[in-house]
Amino acid sequence: MSDLPLAQQVQRAAACATDDTVTLDYDARFLRRKKLTSAQGVAFVVDLEQTTSLDDGDVLELSNGGRIAVVAASEAVLEVRGDLPRLAWHIGNRHTPCQMCGDHLLIQQDPVIRHMLEHLHADICEAQRPFTPEGGAYGHGRTHSHDHGHSAHAH
Repeated sequence: MSDLPLAQQVQRAAACATDDTVTLDYDARFLRRKKLTSAQGVAFVVDLEQTTSLDDGDVLELSNGGRIAVVAASEAVLEVRGDLPRLAWHIGNRHTPCQMCGDHLLIQQDPVIRHMLEHLHADICEAQRPFTPEGGAYGHGRTHSHDHGHSAHAH
């Protein structure tokens, strides 16, 4: 892998010219070091200082000067409709990543969460869509753990 260009810099939602794209689902956009191949067949290695959550529209800057735009892949999701504030509260209470879409919520397909939402009288439809959930309450990041880092309160 040493002959491949390295991506060690990420430009967040960059509005710059790019040479290529790499399409990744939500889970694959959480990485530190990984070999990837772009849409045009360019192999490269992402080698970031720390594990990072990449978003749709971020740009990976390669050591050879290339720029690869990150595209969120379509994946299996649940479209959730109903009493959105109440449903969003229950989803968030389970630390489940959730995308807010105005008239509905999107979550990854999960039979346990789906069952809970059905009991809360949610209307649920399966779909294939890019999934770009909200980041954590304290900034950019993932919501799948219960680590509050340097917050002022303790559990």
